[in-house]
Amino acid sequence: MGGTLAIVQNGDWIELDVEKRTLHLDIEDAEMDKRKKEWVPPKPMADRGYVKMYIDHVEQADQGADLDFLVGGSGSKVERDLH
Repeated sequence: MGGTLAIVQNGDWIELDVEKRTLHLDIEDAEMDKRKKEWVPPKPMADRGYVKMYIDHVEQADQGADLDFLVGGSGSKVERDLH
């Protein structure tokens, strides 16, 4: 949250290189710094209940999209190439 994708604006060019597994926002470093300084986190979608639990505890897809408090509790680790 608050990374490079958070500061993308309409009209920006984004370079995707599948072979190198890179995603690049094509803006000047000064503009990137300016946008990051001006970025304000969005208001949370929920402050309680299942949606809040999902926001706070479900890992990113590259980590298996599991609940973080269940990792290592049972079964085998989901490796990157299995999903």
